[in-house]
Amino acid sequence: MAKDNNAFTSIPGSTVNSKPSFSHPSKLAEKLEKLDRKLRRRQRYVEKDGRCNVQHGNVRETYRYLTDIFTTLVDLKWRVSLLVFIMAYAITWLFFGVIWWFIAYCRGDLEHLEDSEWTPCIKNLNGFVSAFLFSIETETTIGYGHRVITDKCPEGIILLLLQAILGSMVNAFMVGCMFVKISQPNKRAETLVFSKHAVISLRDDKLCLMFRVGDLRQSHIVEASIRAKLIKSKQTQEGEFIPLNQTDINVGFETGDDRLFLVSPLIISHEINEQSPFWEVSKRQLEKDEFEIVVILEGMVEATGM
Repeated sequence: MAKDNNAFTSIPGSTVNSKPSFSHPSKLAEKLEKLDRKLRRRQRYVEKDGRCNVQHGNVRETYRYLTDIFTTLVDLKWRVSLLVFIMAYAITWLFFGVIWWFIAYCRGDLEHLEDSEWTPCIKNLNGFVSAFLFSIETETTIGYGHRVITDKCPEGIILLLLQAILGSMVNAFMVGCMFVKISQPNKRAETLVFSKHAVISLRDDKLCLMFRVGDLRQSHIVEASIRAKLIKSKQTQEGEFIPLNQTDINVGFETGDDRLFLVSPLIISHEINEQSPFWEVSKRQLEKDEFEIVVILEGMVEATGM
């Protein structure tokens, strides 16, 4: 229905490199037309899968992302999230492993490994590797029983408490991030299907813009609601040019038809009346205008409540 708008995207224009060749003018024009359509298809404001074709540039206040570190970690790509997850644990284990080794080194435990009368801070700690393993056992509460702290080491007891508390915080933070990321209902949208084309036709003697939506799963979308936006360039009476102006398309807000009981495919209808943004648009103008219609379906997943 809607044509793609070149002004609706902030993705840099693509550069096409071609070698000189000789071909028939009609074939060349056909190739150029196909190439132009291919490039225009890429330049959408919102892709068919719901991704927005907007790139944020010249962001100077990047510290704002760190003030909401939890949301920043959740929004990261999976490979980056897994890297952060692994590094968070590895760094804390290594950090406390170095401190445990440093305590044993300062106390002289490493110099009295064979002295049975010497009471070390940590029994059976004979080097950095064993200190690293003791750090992992302490933070993960494994407790193999081979390496154990003694009551003659007050600094070790304090460090044990600090690592236990910090380890619990790291577990809560990282596991929480991974749980929220896994349970995000974004993939649920893969089983919500929209019609490939929208049509304008008469319905009850009224000219309507219509499209279809359906749910492929047996588990339903609870409290589903739908709304639509018209994305089109606009020039105000004062001469201001708005490249991404958003206009509401009424799909039944006043009558309650926008609240869906989505157990079977439904036809969503927008009546083209005096309040419609298409009221003064003719058929010929509709074919030439460059605009985009974005349909937003919201609801809660019955199985998860997300």
